[in-house]
Amino acid sequence: MRIVDIRENIVPIKSNISNAYIDFSKMTASVVAIITDVIRDGKPVVGYGFNSNGRYAQQGLLRERFIPRLKEATPQQVTTDAGENLDPHKIWDRLMANEKPGGHGERSVAVGVLDMAVWDAVAKIEGVPLFRLLANRYNNGVFDKTVSVYAAGGYYHPGKGLKPLQDEMKSYLDRGYTQVKMKVGGVCLAEDLKRIEAVLDVVGHGSNLAVDVNGKFDLGQAIEFGTAIKPYQLRWYEEVGDPLDYALQSELAQHYELPMATGENLFSTIDARNLIRYGGLRPDLDILQFDPALSYGLVEYLRTLEMLRAHGFSARDCIPHGGHQFGLSLTAGLGLGGNESYPDVFRPFNGFADSIEVCDGRVPLPDLPGVGFEAKNELYGHFKDLSS
Repeated sequence: MRIVDIRENIVPIKSNISNAYIDFSKMTASVVAIITDVIRDGKPVVGYGFNSNGRYAQQGLLRERFIPRLKEATPQQVTTDAGENLDPHKIWDRLMANEKPGGHGERSVAVGVLDMAVWDAVAKIEGVPLFRLLANRYNNGVFDKTVSVYAAGGYYHPGKGLKPLQDEMKSYLDRGYTQVKMKVGGVCLAEDLKRIEAVLDVVGHGSNLAVDVNGKFDLGQAIEFGTAIKPYQLRWYEEVGDPLDYALQSELAQHYELPMATGENLFSTIDARNLIRYGGLRPDLDILQFDPALSYGLVEYLRTLEMLRAHGFSARDCIPHGGHQFGLSLTAGLGLGGNESYPDVFRPFNGFADSIEVCDGRVPLPDLPGVGFEAKNELYGHFKDLSS
């Protein structure tokens, strides 16, 4: 078999919202289609991929480096030894050929886009959902039939007061979610505490609410805010300082004994390992949010999981950032601890298959080959434009 073509485009995911650091009014994402010569149901198998929210489209890197490398590869360099399917690990090596160590930044996002499309194609060629393929290859055939999900929202919005914030959170509960997350750090401490208390009035116990600083605080602010919210017993206190400030994370752990979460802005196994070595994170308590779609894809994520196990962490300690179908497939197939969800923002990449409903904070997965993008009509429309 061989890859026939690779196509890419940019899709806007702009939203009139902001967190403590950035607004999303001009946010974009890359979408790709990898077209193969394998025929299923009378049509060529096509794998689709995109990058998670929070990082912009990677058209330049895709067009100038990574897509040309994959197109120039021979079939033997990108397929299994028997030649019957794509080999994601061989493809990853081709994509990273002639790339120096370090410099992970946006490069990791471009590779992650293509990696997602490769895994979608691999599972479609085998005729199984991606979560089943991953379970069979890496989890002794065991997969989760439903996945725990939480609703991420609570963004700052022009003119958004406490009542609209409460209405938003109530809407998530009405849709079947039991846990939610909100943004903090974009206003003064006293105002954020009022926002937290308003949400707690809706969701009940603090274990149903996580807060996300998006890396805004210095150490003094991190400790002050953590001290103030400790009585609420929140689900977790997320990405409090700069993602590469491991010393801050480690020192904060000495002052905040409740769960913390971080990792969504670390884009390689090496960076993740440094976080584990020096960040003071605690197995079975803290949450690791590495996002495969932003960090060189699933091939690299598998290395990260292996590293975590060697340091006493389990797959259940991982709840990936991103809130999309790819993360859901990985969570179910690899036995991760849950998955983020964005019910109302970052369309069309947010959420799950159109027919999927959240029940008691959990969702099932469609029994479709690949990731199941074809069951999400708005998103699939962008992919069809690429592959038609």
